[in-house]
Amino acid sequence: MKKINNNGQALVEYLLIIAVISVIVVSLVKLLGGYLQDSMTKSSCELLDKTYVEGSKPGEGSCQ
Repeated sequence: MKKINNNGQALVEYLLIIAVISVIVVSLVKLLGGYLQDSMTKSSCELLDKTYVEGSKPGEGSCQ
């Protein structure tokens, strides 16, 4: 009897899992990116002893 080599199939499955996880992560960063940017800006304003001013949209805040 011939022995079937399944190594290639496992590699493809792992690559598909990594691709799905990557798509999810990119989507989350795209959706929450403005809020993440605002939180980083708030932190940097505090370090610089400046006042954080909110923008009209998420991600448009600034230090003054």
